[in-house]
Amino acid sequence: MIVSHLKKAALCAGLAIVLAGCAQPTPYVPRQQGQSTGYTDRELAPGRWRVTFTGNSVTPREQVEDFLLLRAAEVTLANGGTHFIFNNRDTRAQTRIFADPLGPRGFGYGGYGGGFWGGYWGFRPRWGYDPFGPPMMISSTTRYQAFAEIVILKPGQEAQEARAVDARAVAANLRPPPPPPPV
Repeated sequence: MIVSHLKKAALCAGLAIVLAGCAQPTPYVPRQQGQSTGYTDRELAPGRWRVTFTGNSVTPREQVEDFLLLRAAEVTLANGGTHFIFNNRDTRAQTRIFADPLGPRGFGYGGYGGGFWGGYWGFRPRWGYDPFGPPMMISSTTRYQAFAEIVILKPGQEAQEARAVDARAVAANLRPPPPPPPV
């Protein structure tokens, strides 16, 4: 029985790795209506913008933050600026934890209960009494969202501002990777 559970655990872990390999990091694209990934920008006041970039669960934090910086540079250049400063900036992580049972579901496994997961607690006619329930596979995913409020500097202001970021240099050095080929 233990060997059977170990085989199932190895199979589930292998399947999770294969499925994770199919997922692609969030491309550098605007967030569309109904989607939760991509970049957004909004003018808050003349010369002051809020920019965000939200990645999916396979987009690394560093890439999310790089895309936020790239979007800030593009907004600056599109609005006639050459430099900007961050008024505030942060990155948030959203982690979800999943617990999946590693056993057969359905008749004979759940004992007398049934319940949502088939009644894991209590007497099991096929295997006997198991007060601790079935073996579980625990997994987690983390998504990052970076956001900032930027101030676009007027020409000449960058000389007086030590925190000024050169938008042209950022745009030249942080070009997004090409989109993945269609599947």
